[in-house]
Amino acid sequence: MARVLITGASGLVGSELLRLLLADRQVTSVIAPTRKALPSHAKLHNPVGGDLHELLTQLAQPVDAVFCCLGTTRSQAGSAEAFRHVDYQLVVETALTGQRLGAQHCLVVSAIGANSKSLFLYNRTKGQMEQVLREQNWPRLTLVRPSMLFGSRTEPRLLERLSQPLFGLLPGKWKGVAAKDVAQTLLTQAFSSGSGVKILESDQLHCSHHL
Repeated sequence: MARVLITGASGLVGSELLRLLLADRQVTSVIAPTRKALPSHAKLHNPVGGDLHELLTQLAQPVDAVFCCLGTTRSQAGSAEAFRHVDYQLVVETALTGQRLGAQHCLVVSAIGANSKSLFLYNRTKGQMEQVLREQNWPRLTLVRPSMLFGSRTEPRLLERLSQPLFGLLPGKWKGVAAKDVAQTLLTQAFSSGSGVKILESDQLHCSHHL
């Protein structure tokens, strides 16, 4: 039986994953700090506040695994600094909090093209985040790198909406993937055997694939 921590639970992938976690009999409790209150559930502990860093520092309940589904864009965040705060700093803090609470497995949504030396802010930030998580020496670290995510966002992203038809046709790891498939992959990985670092590219995140 597992106790888990999840950040980004109100986002596109996170909301799908939260639904799966709450419905899974292997999961006994879910800690999900968010800015806005989530629907109540018997297994859910939902600290609410505008400062995720503060919410994380206040957590004390032990967990077995930690999921991070945080993610934004530079335009949505408003600046490069605000983007890095979400996609780098808060992801790293989520992982460190999981370690502090006893988690043995860290599962994180990254992105296709993650590269710490990339010329592009988005890819470079994702790559630097992955590098720091590796340096935390997790017994088990799972990084998923989806391409374009398909699903219904509460705050639509215009570029994604315009690009979805194209990404649905691209081959291999560039092909878009449904957010619910990414969430299902995370859940499957959480309860499978293994150790060390595992990276799953976008073409490995479709539920039709053997994981």
